[in-house]
Amino acid sequence: MEPTLVDAELHRRLVYGDESALGEAYAAYGGLVRRVALRVTRSQAAAEDVAQEVFAHLWSRPYAFDARRGSLRTWLSMLAHRRAVDWVRSEARHRKDARADDSALHAIPDSGPGPDETVVDRERALLLHSALAELPLPQREVVHLAYFAGRTYRQAAVELGIPEGTAKTRLRSALRKLAESLADPPDPALERGA
Repeated sequence: MEPTLVDAELHRRLVYGDESALGEAYAAYGGLVRRVALRVTRSQAAAEDVAQEVFAHLWSRPYAFDARRGSLRTWLSMLAHRRAVDWVRSEARHRKDARADDSALHAIPDSGPGPDETVVDRERALLLHSALAELPLPQREVVHLAYFAGRTYRQAAVELGIPEGTAKTRLRSALRKLAESLADPPDPALERGA
């Protein structure tokens, strides 16, 4: 059975509450989810927690997966990446809060990012996610595998069942589109010669 048919069947069974389908999804994609999470968090324990959250999400909300937008593998690894990034941000906030508590006790100023930097980081992340969502699915899959799941374009080609040249072309096209959509707009004052 081809991967998309396997995904569709797993998804159907998950929607109907078939617990064995969750076990099959975990057996098939658990290692990938943990690797993606470990790459982001750099913590084995955190990667395990993220994997548990991802599969709990799949079990409690299987309808959130839309096979028309990509494979279950890609969706789970994207979800793992998002959850891992959330974990890293949460840890950073906890460390900052701990430093703030400590600095209040010792009257040492906090050297963490200020509110302006945090807003800019969030804005950049939102722009990137929006730009990624605008890519055609074939390009989005290759980008996700190459940048979020740590695959080479050759490995991505094998996983997606496409020729290496196609994977490379999709990746280049996607990166070009991302660069264009994320580029700063031209300054009108400079264009007028002011």
